[in-house]
Amino acid sequence: METIGIIMNGVTGRMGSRQHLERSIIAIREQGGVLLANGKRVMPDPILVGRNEEKLRALGQQFGITRISTDLDECLADPYYQIYFDAQTTLRRAEDVKKAIAAGKHIYCEKPTAVTSEEALELAQLASEKGVKNGVVQDKLFLPGLLKLKRLIDSGFFGDILSVRGEFGYWVFEGDWQPAQRPSWNYRKEDGGGIIVDMLCHWRYVLSNLFGKIEALSCFGKTHIGTRYDESGKPYTATADDAAYTTFELEGGIVAHINSSWNVRVNRDELFELQIDGTQGSAVAGLRNCKIQHRVNTPKAIWNPDIEDPNNYRGQWMAVPMNGDEENGFKIQWEMFLRHVAGDEPYRFDLLEGAKGVQLAELGLKSWEERRWLEVQELKLQVPTERSSESV
Repeated sequence: METIGIIMNGVTGRMGSRQHLERSIIAIREQGGVLLANGKRVMPDPILVGRNEEKLRALGQQFGITRISTDLDECLADPYYQIYFDAQTTLRRAEDVKKAIAAGKHIYCEKPTAVTSEEALELAQLASEKGVKNGVVQDKLFLPGLLKLKRLIDSGFFGDILSVRGEFGYWVFEGDWQPAQRPSWNYRKEDGGGIIVDMLCHWRYVLSNLFGKIEALSCFGKTHIGTRYDESGKPYTATADDAAYTTFELEGGIVAHINSSWNVRVNRDELFELQIDGTQGSAVAGLRNCKIQHRVNTPKAIWNPDIEDPNNYRGQWMAVPMNGDEENGFKIQWEMFLRHVAGDEPYRFDLLEGAKGVQLAELGLKSWEERRWLEVQELKLQVPTERSSESV
């Protein structure tokens, strides 16, 4: 058994504590570490870092972690810690990731990786030049529902894919008569909030990894609820978008449209669903479930509002089995990254992929502002040029 030290910065927040600490790192420790291809095991050994010592100490006590710190620089100077993980708010992330790269740490962080695509691409470039391994959380690819969908795509079930239609969201309480389910900074643009910045990073890796390269997009954002209430019950003005309606043009002529909203009451089976329609069949995939309807099982639909429709449309779909163990998507990706660092196994969800997500969110905001379609240019790292040696 080998241990690998991990600096976990910003895990006192909801996402960091639940998904990354409790359901990933602690779960991996409880299962006895991660098995590498060479037969060895690696055990993650975290130190919790943040600005609030009281919160860090409480979190450490909850999960049996003795090491905490409010001094990031001191942690980065310690050679024991090989990995730096960042789950802070977006505005704080890039600066500390740069510090960690300069210190020679391998980087794993939440998305968005930065506020602008220029800064996000800089992080990828710095990591490449420093030679550190790096990765970005792309958790939705590992949801049971999307894993089933990926299996359908790989099998050729759909024939030619025509369109993708997505619905994401739920009603986030305003915070006056019921506490909001999301932190107040999410609704303040000046604090890095907004659903376009948050969700288009997700839609970038979901669409491009499942269906193909995103070539263009048209996005319209909206701040539907202008006044919300913060954690102390005080009203504040919501300055960030809380809904986004986005159409994507994918390679191969596929059209995708995804509605993202924190102001929608749910009338679907899951909080996130994608419907994929193809020449040979269709599927509806959610967070956990996936159901299909093949060409030969498609019922005859006739538009006649004067009579009751004889079709039970929901009942005419067939569930897709998992055919394997269902694991937490964040945990799966943590295990992949640990194998990448400790066992040199391939890993493709790097900081450059994260920069592409930031780029898409940036284009979404620009499309909304200018009210027009925008093309998506491919982001690439600069290849260092060789300098000719000077004779002395």
